[in-house]
Amino acid sequence: MNWTIKAFEELTVQELYEALHLRSEIFVVEQQCAYQDLDYSDQKALHLMGRNADGQLVAYTRLFGPGIKYAEASIGRVITSQLARGTGVGRQLMEKSIAAVEEAYGKGPIKIGAQQYLHRFYTSLGFEQTSDTYMEDGIPHIEMVKP
Repeated sequence: MNWTIKAFEELTVQELYEALHLRSEIFVVEQQCAYQDLDYSDQKALHLMGRNADGQLVAYTRLFGPGIKYAEASIGRVITSQLARGTGVGRQLMEKSIAAVEEAYGKGPIKIGAQQYLHRFYTSLGFEQTSDTYMEDGIPHIEMVKP
């Protein structure tokens, strides 16, 4: 895996297109969820991208400093392409995301809005559930924080 992290202004048009394509492929098409992905938060995020040996974007997250999405720093739009599922890339993606948040914004709590079915996965990375289940775009979610 080849990992890169860039601020919005550093993204090439091609990189932005690939990220938006992957987000649409997973969140809109695969999960059959019509929602407004383009939320004007991309400009405030760091974008972590993981490419496979063929150069395809197969893993992606948005990283935010404290006070942007939540009071805490946060990780969002966590995606692992179908091409990379079951290979450990999702764990690598989150480990790299946590490290990048800590490097960019300092050590401190990190908050996520997680799809509920991924509770065990995020717990294994040190996140703790901090909310009841809520529906977001027709999908059960929970808030979690890594202290």
